[in-house]
Amino acid sequence: MKHFVTFEGIDGSGKSTISKHVYEKLKKKGYEVILTYEPTDSWIGKQVQKCIETGADPFITALTFTIDRFEHAKNIQNWLNEKKIVLCDRYAESTYAYQGVQLDSQIKDPIKWLKELTCNRIPIPDRTYIFVIEPKLSIIRIQNRKNLIPFERTSFLEKVHENYLKLAKGKQFLKIDATKTIEELVDICIKDILS
Repeated sequence: MKHFVTFEGIDGSGKSTISKHVYEKLKKKGYEVILTYEPTDSWIGKQVQKCIETGADPFITALTFTIDRFEHAKNIQNWLNEKKIVLCDRYAESTYAYQGVQLDSQIKDPIKWLKELTCNRIPIPDRTYIFVIEPKLSIIRIQNRKNLIPFERTSFLEKVHENYLKLAKGKQFLKIDATKTIEELVDICIKDILS
């Protein structure tokens, strides 16, 4: 069974919806489960939101995300020590994928640099789901959101999508076709978590 599971993908991939459904289903089955997310709702997480909304310097945004994660990681580790299943909507791969694009013109290998910031400092998920969807389709899904953030543009999301595909290597990752139905996606995740 997998105890620490993260849900990743570009905006509009459905990861938040699926993580909520998976949480509800696991709870109904009697498992002790936590659903958490990044950025968190802590004061640091609120600064992350400000960075995104105001288009702050990419280095400031990346470092604020990382600091928020350091604090979040303490809670995650405590929940894992209590033998709970922890589901997290966005985690380290989001920073690597998104800020990797933002920093691309400013630093030689941004993803490597970002990974080094958290190396051996945060719990590694047992499984990371990457919800794969064409950016053009994801934009259609989110076009009616009230306040689209600067990240929610097709050209930007195409680069983020590429980063996610580069990151999704190794046993930790499972790429999932995000165009499947909610029921299918939830079923894939539940079966995988409990196996």
